[in-house]
Amino acid sequence: MAVLGIDIGGTGIKAAPVDTEKGVLLAERYRVDTPQPASVAAVTPVIEAIVHHFEWQGEVGCGYPGVIKRGTVFTAANVDPSWVGLDASHFFEQVTGCPFYMVNDADAAGLAEMHFGAGIDQRGVVLVLTIGTGIGSALFVEGRLVPNLEFGHLMIRGKDAEHRASNRARVERQLTWKKWARRVNEYLLHMENLFWPDLIIIGGGISKSFVKFAPHLTTRAPVVAARMYNDSGIIGAAMTSVHPESTGVFRG
Repeated sequence: MAVLGIDIGGTGIKAAPVDTEKGVLLAERYRVDTPQPASVAAVTPVIEAIVHHFEWQGEVGCGYPGVIKRGTVFTAANVDPSWVGLDASHFFEQVTGCPFYMVNDADAAGLAEMHFGAGIDQRGVVLVLTIGTGIGSALFVEGRLVPNLEFGHLMIRGKDAEHRASNRARVERQLTWKKWARRVNEYLLHMENLFWPDLIIIGGGISKSFVKFAPHLTTRAPVVAARMYNDSGIIGAAMTSVHPESTGVFRG
């Protein structure tokens, strides 16, 4: 089944048609810089342009960087506050004329990795973290997603964790990979003490640079890079239209 997947990020909006049975992109990924400020009014024409670019008329799954419940937006940490309270599924369905499904972007990435990537057949507790402009998080227990867990906003040294350990923080503070990895490691150890995961999967834009910081991590649980790298958000968003509850066991 082909579904258009869209991943709204703090710096870029990415999209591609997805084969939801195989977990692969069916066309070259299309990327547009996220408007600044990323208000609903500014992002809407971008979504329209993406649908037009692919000449799409079918279902659309869209990942958003915040809490989504039954299609409605509840938080907007790395985008404009105008999103809060918007029934985004209904709104974008009216704008595009396509059936539109919204999901938290990290939950989407986690679903893709658990179904097609580094989390396949993994039992126990799996923590998926998408590290980019912020830190997104998805937690799976025996293959089932616990949705909308905003672990990037846990406090570390008096600050949101993502303000210290996101890729944006690394770039803005001009940190070496080793110095930045120490911040990431501190965050991961804190997460381990809270949830005792059996596996940690690192996704988002930083996953392509995994080998540069992974040797400096000292967690008990193994830490691996997302297999689909930064495409997992697109693939998982598309999966949401097939599994609109965005929870449940996708294998077995």
